[in-house]
Amino acid sequence: MVLADTESFTRGKLELDALAQCLEEHREKGDRVVHCHGVFDLLHIGHIRHFEEAKKMGDILVVTVTPDQYVNKGPNRPAFNEQFRAEALRALSCIDYVSINRWPNAVNTIRLLKPDLYVKGPDYRDMDEDITGGIRLEKEALEEVGGELSFTEDVTFSSSSLLNQNFPIYSPEMHDFLQEFKENHSFEEIVGYLDEIRDLRVLLVGETIIDDYHYCRAMGKSGKEPILAVSFERQETFAGGILAVGNCVSGLSDHVNLLSFLGNRESHEDFIREQVAKGVNAQFLRMSEGPTIVKRRYVESYPFQKMFEVYVMGSDEGDPQDSTALCNQLEKILPDFDLVIVVDYGHGMMTPEVVELLSDQAPYLAVNTQINAGNHGFNTISKYKRADYICVSEHELRMDVRTRQRALEDIIPETAHRLNAKDILITRGKLGSYCYREDEGLFDIPAFTAQAVDRVGAGDAVLAITGLLAKNQVPIDALGLIGNAYGLQAVQNVGHRQTPDRTNLLKFIQHCMK
Repeated sequence: MVLADTESFTRGKLELDALAQCLEEHREKGDRVVHCHGVFDLLHIGHIRHFEEAKKMGDILVVTVTPDQYVNKGPNRPAFNEQFRAEALRALSCIDYVSINRWPNAVNTIRLLKPDLYVKGPDYRDMDEDITGGIRLEKEALEEVGGELSFTEDVTFSSSSLLNQNFPIYSPEMHDFLQEFKENHSFEEIVGYLDEIRDLRVLLVGETIIDDYHYCRAMGKSGKEPILAVSFERQETFAGGILAVGNCVSGLSDHVNLLSFLGNRESHEDFIREQVAKGVNAQFLRMSEGPTIVKRRYVESYPFQKMFEVYVMGSDEGDPQDSTALCNQLEKILPDFDLVIVVDYGHGMMTPEVVELLSDQAPYLAVNTQINAGNHGFNTISKYKRADYICVSEHELRMDVRTRQRALEDIIPETAHRLNAKDILITRGKLGSYCYREDEGLFDIPAFTAQAVDRVGAGDAVLAITGLLAKNQVPIDALGLIGNAYGLQAVQNVGHRQTPDRTNLLKFIQHCMK
């Protein structure tokens, strides 16, 4: 055993580099190095037997731990932070060295440590079952350094399953919902739903918006005027609006087209072209007047708290000439698509003529209308006489029907009938969502967590994935759960810093269903 020095390998930026040097010395002595890697969130008998069997395959057993920032198993995970997980592993006599990884997976770690054997559990033997594709990449890295991939054979357990059963990771409402959901659906079904939407031909229509974050430090009241003075620290700019929706859909479908407007001045076209995902075929028309819309938010860096925002935009009424150009283009291309997803921010692009055309000619129409300071509450879902799928917030729905008190259980079916909508999803923030289909009924889907880093773009992300699922008539409770899980990725980011990811989504749902 070499445990005396292992604590130094769990702290500091160079711990893996120091470990690599140490392992090189062992190899020079003729020792056979065995490497295991994982999260190891709740250390259990399955892990212990895995390590003991792996140690018998060589002379030195090194275990690397996934850092907290890369553990993608849902809110409140990992249950134990990286230092505690490393400490628990160091207590096992069969393990010689423990280190905390620097990367999301073990690929770079394998290249650095150059193990003779890399050992995984028996549940990884079928590489096709690994939804992340990580085991194949790790195998390739192992072959580069001359190592071999091996598997243990003993009994396996799941940390996620044990935590789900014995620790209150989710609210009681979500726990009960997941128990019932697992009785009616399998994880393999969820994978199938997401595979099937890849072939859909999708057209996205909506305003291009640039989300501009200015991080500041509040200094206090100005000495001469009754205003707040702040000290500027840094700026971060994101492609928002329909661009963010397009980036989401590009990870879900192989056939994504986008139609929007850029300003005839201050277009920011170079930035926008750089930010649009490669899988999106983006076509931009030019506005007759005005700049590309910019929403500039001033944020106190710590705590992350928005202070105020500035809109940079032209008229919110819509130019007749621009409306005609958009209608002409839509008439040409609508027959080429399976569905149209409209994100209507109410800034003038979706004129009555455009709305009527889409309502009449879109093959399948998924719509989200948003209420914001720029449209003064006039932009509600009733402007569309037909929408096959509606995805709006509770506030936006209540604004449309002009009621604060009536039960959503009554409002939602009435809205579906009035707008000829087959499906409706109502987002409710920390309360989760309601989803409705006439022949399946109404489902109350709890939220995975009440905590959010930034809600900007969350509704866009939910619409992006659920619009595709609704087109394929995925069971409405599964649609709602997938939408909640995908939206969770969005609210855990600042702005559109990181697009929600299909693989991370599936990995998260897989752990939820254990």
